[in-house]
Amino acid sequence: MVNYILLDKRFLVLLFFVNFFGTIYGYMWYRGQLSITPDIFLAFVPDSPTASLFFTIFLFFFIFGRNVPYIEALALVTLFKYGIWAVVMNILTLIIGGELGWQGYMLIASHGAMAIQGLLYIPYYKIKRRHLAVAAIWTLHNDVIDYVFGMMPVYSILTDYMKEIGYFTFWLSMLSIFIAYMLTIKRDTRSNHGL
Repeated sequence: MVNYILLDKRFLVLLFFVNFFGTIYGYMWYRGQLSITPDIFLAFVPDSPTASLFFTIFLFFFIFGRNVPYIEALALVTLFKYGIWAVVMNILTLIIGGELGWQGYMLIASHGAMAIQGLLYIPYYKIKRRHLAVAAIWTLHNDVIDYVFGMMPVYSILTDYMKEIGYFTFWLSMLSIFIAYMLTIKRDTRSNHGL
């Protein structure tokens, strides 16, 4: 039943447009930060919308029966990473600040959904080691840009915890890459050996 829904063209088109407009909204959400970001770092600042952009591109090709493994690897790793990251940051904001506006709860719901949707399409990805290697380099390089060059998303109430957040983010990146490896490449290796 789940597979039927995931492969239904109407559902795929709906999911495509949800991600398409969500991506646009995400870039708009970053517009203030992007306006003061040096050009060389622009591609690495809007983390979540770029993750949903990767998934939107995947969906576009998947609707037409095609795979784009580099995009699939980037989508899987970054959707999980930034989906979980935003949920944790908003919960931390609630804990430290004692309150969270409606946008914070909306971000928790939407980013939780981001992480889940990337995982749901794992059976249909064609990810190999080289694809995951590129996604891993992109993701870890993004962490360097964010926490070495100070380009991380702005959560003013969490400013005093940037070192801890940077450390958490690095290990979340490693976990995201590991999960992608185990659920795609390792899974395929086991099935090819009849395990």
